[in-house]
Amino acid sequence: MNPALRLWPLALLAALLPLAGTALAFTLSVRLGLIPECNPFLDGCVSISRAGRHGLPNLLFRALLLPAAVLQAICWLLCPGWLRQLGAPPDRWQRALPLLGLGAGTCLVLYGSFLGSDGEGYRFLRRYGTALYFGLTCIGMLVVGGEMARRPAAAPRSVGRALLALCAALPLLGLVHVAGALLLPEPAARDALENVTEWWGGALFTTFFLALAWAWRRTGYVARLGSEPPG
Repeated sequence: MNPALRLWPLALLAALLPLAGTALAFTLSVRLGLIPECNPFLDGCVSISRAGRHGLPNLLFRALLLPAAVLQAICWLLCPGWLRQLGAPPDRWQRALPLLGLGAGTCLVLYGSFLGSDGEGYRFLRRYGTALYFGLTCIGMLVVGGEMARRPAAAPRSVGRALLALCAALPLLGLVHVAGALLLPEPAARDALENVTEWWGGALFTTFFLALAWAWRRTGYVARLGSEPPG
């Protein structure tokens, strides 16, 4: 019998690596005097990018973010097979998950690779690359979260509905961001709102991959080494 490889640690690392990188970069940047000490989830005093933009914080942030981008893409590649195991009929959204994941992972790799550089190229990547990463990841979360909410084998209904509500909160954050850009007259206020939505969006991503790891562990999702890929 071919040995089985448990897949839930991949999703767990996809959640914990960017969380650890962001926390380390922010803490070190504060201690080194690179950014002000504050609560970025409430004050919006600094963006995630600025927290990991310079010196040692930048090196640590990129060292954890880049493998996390690869792991997140792998998780999206594995999700259709898991959903089919749960009895979800394949549809165009499930078939799109690998492409969404590869696109999101590529955007995150490019962002992390150029973080700390200067010029128009970096500003373009930060503004549009991160927006594309957030958007593609949001779509993937809504697809997988919706299937989990409909299938008790993946998670209790209350957990599935809570996860779907978290996924639905991401577009709301995007609307808040757009509304702030249109309605707030002061550039500093607009930047603060953008930073707040970025931090909360990152927290929701982490929560999703943690929930995915829990669900994969709960359902015993594995890959058989030396056999066909799962699903």
